[in-house]
Amino acid sequence: MAKLLLLQTSHLTSPLHRSAVTAILSVPKPFPIPSPLSRLPFRRHSLRGPLALSSSSSLREPSRNFSAQAFDSSSSEAKTGDEKEQRLEKDGKENDSEVKVNSEAVKISDEVYPSGEFQFEKPGLWKTFVVKLRMLVALPWERVRKGSVLTMKLRGQISDQLKSRFSSGLSLPQICENFVKAAYDPRISGVYLHIDSLNCGWAKIEEIRRHILDFRKSGKFIVAYVPVCREKEYYLACACEEIYAPPSAYFSLFGFTVQASFIRGVLDKVGIEPQVERIGKYKSAGDQLIRKTMSKENCEMLTALLDNIYGTWVDEVSSAKGKERENVVEFINEGVFQIEKLKTDGWITDIQYDDEVISMLKDRLGVQKDKILSLVDYRKYCKVRKWTLGLLGGKDQIALIRASGSISRVRGPLSSPGSGIVGEQLIEKIRSVRESKRYKAAIIRIDSPGGDALASDLMWREIRLLAESKPVVASMSDLAASGGYYMAMAANTIVAENLTLTGSIGVVTGKFNLGNLYEKIGFNKEILSRGKYAELLAAENRPFKSDEAELFARSTQRAYQQFRDKAAFSRSMSEDKMEKVAQGRVWAGKDAASRGLVDAIGGLSRAVAIAKQKANIPQDRKVTLVELSRPSPTLPEILSGIGSTLVGVDTTVKALLQDMTFSEGVQARMDGILFERLEGTSSSNPIFGLIKDYLSSL
Repeated sequence: MAKLLLLQTSHLTSPLHRSAVTAILSVPKPFPIPSPLSRLPFRRHSLRGPLALSSSSSLREPSRNFSAQAFDSSSSEAKTGDEKEQRLEKDGKENDSEVKVNSEAVKISDEVYPSGEFQFEKPGLWKTFVVKLRMLVALPWERVRKGSVLTMKLRGQISDQLKSRFSSGLSLPQICENFVKAAYDPRISGVYLHIDSLNCGWAKIEEIRRHILDFRKSGKFIVAYVPVCREKEYYLACACEEIYAPPSAYFSLFGFTVQASFIRGVLDKVGIEPQVERIGKYKSAGDQLIRKTMSKENCEMLTALLDNIYGTWVDEVSSAKGKERENVVEFINEGVFQIEKLKTDGWITDIQYDDEVISMLKDRLGVQKDKILSLVDYRKYCKVRKWTLGLLGGKDQIALIRASGSISRVRGPLSSPGSGIVGEQLIEKIRSVRESKRYKAAIIRIDSPGGDALASDLMWREIRLLAESKPVVASMSDLAASGGYYMAMAANTIVAENLTLTGSIGVVTGKFNLGNLYEKIGFNKEILSRGKYAELLAAENRPFKSDEAELFARSTQRAYQQFRDKAAFSRSMSEDKMEKVAQGRVWAGKDAASRGLVDAIGGLSRAVAIAKQKANIPQDRKVTLVELSRPSPTLPEILSGIGSTLVGVDTTVKALLQDMTFSEGVQARMDGILFERLEGTSSSNPIFGLIKDYLSSL
């Protein structure tokens, strides 16, 4: 799903000139279309080139043993646009039955694809001896006292990228690696997990939760301490053996909400008329500009996403706490916040302060009261190498390329190292993997709401070429929408979490008519032009003429068809079947899997297992994951990290400025409102949220 609208300005110093707003939400198109619009910013997105050559060797569909058979069972007869529309509206029962069939196909995928489930193997005598020797020669910062407890504080944002020692914040891959290392480290007796207010997506929560459950297979204890707890925090905590909270803890397990704000009334008051043309009835991007209330289709889409999150939460909590599903629903509906009742009803283990929990752990480990419990924090334990613990990979190597953040084609002067996906840099990494013989397969780890459409398509092409030479698996984190999904669909196999925000195949484009605003403020603008459509984007002081509006509508319709057809080609689906799941709709991962947009449900470990399967590597043979996106502690990054720590808003301001200044061309970006409300700060100031939503749409 794409970003809302892109404000095109010919000169940064005169923002009112050429204020046409263009946004192709999730419609990256790489090749220019020979038409009068080919020179306009919103037209740099044709998909015709590659589709026309779909039978050539360069675009031959790589083998996907499951997808083509499981999801492409419909008739290949061509249907007219009217027939499609009628069928979509009147055949609700048929659609429901197809979803059931596809759900069965997802179950089949569990048999076709290996699960990649973690299996704890108790080290033998020889391996234990070798590990002890390595610990004796370990570097000073890798030294850990025997009987130590690993402590990790999960709070705030969690990045899907690796972090250098100079970077602030938490890293999902390093959190997960710490759990694996701690499971095998004989010096670690257990894990003490501090869980505070989290600001990340549900897919990352699922990945961490899976590693908590995997760690428990080692037989070591893991306890959670939760001073502030909402739904995400409790979802993690209940995976631990025990949950502790202070008597003054903030518990607010009241349920889930999705919000959307609209500024059409504000624009009307100041004299701005947004003129938007879009294809895809679920494409909500732009709604806050052209509507005053939520559309029926957007409400349907958000309701489905909300139901997925709510249903998954209730099911997993009921399973973890050994309670009936009805009891969990009743618990949520009671609005319980009293800590005493949480303990009485068995939702938490006990009410204790942090020091009391530590004292309890000392008693459990046999540490004398006058002694200090040895605690190893997250950052220090990140420095412990897997080699020290004997966790070595095999000779077979699999490349891991991480693509996280907003997509841009080139790096802007305000961007810091590691911020967002830079198309040129990622393409270099993809080509290096394709040209190297050392890698048996590749995994593209995606966590992106999209961004520059041209960059998305160029990366799609390179991933496609890579997939012809060796297996490529896309592993999707919190979201792979619009440009993010555009990259993923080039892989042989797509793996997503149950709650990964997926898809959004639809388009929207438009401009602002500032005529009334100009009249109110006394501003006048006159344009001299040559060419029938020369004023299409330049004349923001008037609405579209009839022929201009018709051209705008035709171009948008064509853009949608091209994106939809390319998605259908990539997923081995007929255009008719893709039409049903496109139309700008965002799906939860498990719903996307039942509709053919995703092949398997799981995290990075399952992606690795599938990559091994595709590369004909036995599942019991170890492989080495080679990170091609490892952080480099450069001086600018060090200074940027220090600045962010001292100032706090440095990163946010820079990202906003970059989006506003360098977003040239088509944007295939996720709707800011949807992402913000489902993934992030639902408790933020609504006024600030309104301003942020509006600024992020420019």
